[in-house]
Amino acid sequence: MIDKFLEGNKRFLERDFVKAPEHYGSLVSGQHPTVLWIGCSDSRVDPERITGSRAGELFVQRNIGNIVPVHDWNFATVLEYAINHLEVGDIVICGHSDCGAIKGLDHEGKDAYIPLWLNNAREAKRRVDDRIQMPKTPEEEKTRLRLIEIENVGLQLEHLRTYPPVMAAEKGGRVRLHGLYFDLETGELKKMF
Repeated sequence: MIDKFLEGNKRFLERDFVKAPEHYGSLVSGQHPTVLWIGCSDSRVDPERITGSRAGELFVQRNIGNIVPVHDWNFATVLEYAINHLEVGDIVICGHSDCGAIKGLDHEGKDAYIPLWLNNAREAKRRVDDRIQMPKTPEEEKTRLRLIEIENVGLQLEHLRTYPPVMAAEKGGRVRLHGLYFDLETGELKKMF
């Protein structure tokens, strides 16, 4: 696999890097992204690819389930750096269809860490299950999971607003928060919140 990456890098150098020397040259001295992108680690949801962004435009934080954990030091440093040092103007939380984390909310596993992490999304599942009847068909279950995926984006925006740097920046009009959803079947990215 590493050989494939190195070959891919050669193609990147030939097709992209050498054709945009000004752009890549400007990145050598520092980064100036305008967006903090909080997304899922899912390999099918590459933020730069699905948004058509270039290197240096997105400051990216990815994890299982596009979760904003409450009171997490690692996550807090990402927020603080993005807001106070990079001065991003927008923060995006992006969920997606067929999310394994959301499916995992319904299943007890033997994993030690994943269930603890998913507790940060459990409220989204509860909210949806309180609003709808239990699914009786595979299509109804698919709809339920999609509703939970979208509700989770909203929940994580709520979690984001508990962090002091976000509260201050949003109150001061220095940052805007957005909830997006990517549909793997259609390739479409939609604003949900």
